[in-house]
Amino acid sequence: RAAAPVLPPVLFTLLRWTGALLIVTPLAWRHLPGDLPRLWARRWTTLLLAVLGVCAYNILVYQGLHSTTAVNVLLLQSVMPLAILLANLALFQERPRPMQVAAIGVSILGVLVIAAQGSLETLRHLRVNPGDALVLLAIAAFAVYSSVLRRRPAVHPFSFLAATFAIGVAVLAPLALAEHAAGARLVPTLPAWGAILYAVVFASFLATLCYNRGVELVGAARAGQFNHLQPVFGTLLAVGVLAEALHLYHAAGIALIAAGLLLAGRR
Repeated sequence: RAAAPVLPPVLFTLLRWTGALLIVTPLAWRHLPGDLPRLWARRWTTLLLAVLGVCAYNILVYQGLHSTTAVNVLLLQSVMPLAILLANLALFQERPRPMQVAAIGVSILGVLVIAAQGSLETLRHLRVNPGDALVLLAIAAFAVYSSVLRRRPAVHPFSFLAATFAIGVAVLAPLALAEHAAGARLVPTLPAWGAILYAVVFASFLATLCYNRGVELVGAARAGQFNHLQPVFGTLLAVGVLAEALHLYHAAGIALIAAGLLLAGRR
């Protein structure tokens, strides 16, 4: 959010996935020759996953951040686990268990406590912004990505990342050129380059690698609920890096989110 004014959304998305592609290509190189036939056999699934997870989700979130608040995005992102349950139901007729829905409800309550800073007055003063609709579309795109991930080609994780990142870069490049032609420019400041470097290494390469594997191990529904940990990590980073104070509402929200994650694991 802090870097949004100096980073055009499509260019930012292109730069982060180009950087991630440069990281993963040497790691995938020895696996790709044997994996290419399977990638080609499932090319439409791979294409869909790349467009949804690499392109659509990120562009829509970054564009939305230009015209909404970080609090609004945090609250909207909290519906991601519900969106994944709906995508599983619509695409694969996978009905959610009552405990899953209850667990998500508890975690969402924890997100609300943190976002509202423990005050109902804060929630009452929230305003709907134009960017909120884009963030909701992004959530829908990522929910479908998470659900369809079960159908990804049975190849090495690095090969799959290299394929989806390469497709994403190919789709994003002309969109970034159009954005540039419309007058959007990168402001080469330290926050801009810092955001790009962080997004390349952590938010693109490592997070995608771990998330894909997590969905493979525990399923999209349970993996999606871990999105509720974003405000927890945000709070801990703010306390540790920015020396902000830890308040009682932080502790209450984190406890509720943890309780929701524990409930989600119960059978």
